[in-house]
Amino acid sequence: MAHVARKRFGQHFLTATDVIDRIIRAIDPKPGERLVEIGPGLGAMTIPLRARCDALTVVELDRDLAARLRQRGDLDVVESDVLKVDFAALAERLGGDIRVVGNLPYNISSPILFHLMAAAPRVVDQVFMLQKEVVDRMLQWRYEIEHLFDVAPDAFDPPPRVDSAIVRMRPRANPAPVSEAVLGRIVGIAFSQRRKMLRATLGKWLAEHGWTGEFDGTRRAEQVPVDEYVALALALPPLPDEALAGVEPGDDD
Repeated sequence: MAHVARKRFGQHFLTATDVIDRIIRAIDPKPGERLVEIGPGLGAMTIPLRARCDALTVVELDRDLAARLRQRGDLDVVESDVLKVDFAALAERLGGDIRVVGNLPYNISSPILFHLMAAAPRVVDQVFMLQKEVVDRMLQWRYEIEHLFDVAPDAFDPPPRVDSAIVRMRPRANPAPVSEAVLGRIVGIAFSQRRKMLRATLGKWLAEHGWTGEFDGTRRAEQVPVDEYVALALALPPLPDEALAGVEPGDDD
C-alpha cells in the first residue's frame, strides 16, 4: 500500500533521481564515517546513501515508515521525534563524531537546526535540504555555511509551495559565546505556537524575565532573523534554572 504524505509531519518526499544522485555525491561518504539521516521517509536518499557507506542510522517519527525501514535489516532505526533525540549521546553510542544529513521536515526545520547546536562539538558536518527562506537566516555564528545548489518544487511529491536548497554546515571551532540553553529556550518559546504573533508568546516571556529592550512582537517565529534570536540570548540578564525548562515547538501549522 502506498504511503500518503502526512501534512502534520511536514512530509514532502524527494522523487527526482537526478537531484538525489547530486545530493549523494555532495555528501560523499567515506569508509569509517558515522552517518545519521533525519527524516528518511520512503528511503529515496537512504537506499543509495546506505549503498555508499559502512553503516547508517536513521531518525524517523512516522511509525509506519520506521517499520518499513526496519524491515530492510541494514539500518539502525531510531523511531523518535527528532527534537527528543540527544545527538551527542547518539554519537557516543556510535563510537565517534557523526555526519548528519537529511531532507528536513519543513514545518519544524528551524527548531531542528537549533536543537542540533547542542551536539555541534560531536558533528563533523550537516548536509540538509531546507527551504530557501530558512537558508537565508542560517546560523552563521555557529557554522560555516556552504550553499551547494537549489531544488525546484517539482522534485518532490507532493510539491512544496517553496523553493528548496541543499546546504553544508560545518561547526565553527570558536563560535560566539552564546548560552545554548538560553538560546534554545528563546527559540522553543518562539516556535511553540507558530501561527501566533510573538507578542503572545516570546514577547510575554521576555517581559517576565527582565527584557527592557525593543522587540517587534507583531512577527511570527519564522520571520525573525537568527541573528536577532542570538542577540536576545546575549542581552538577557542571568536566568534561573526554572526559566530554562524546555518548550517543544507546537503543531499548529
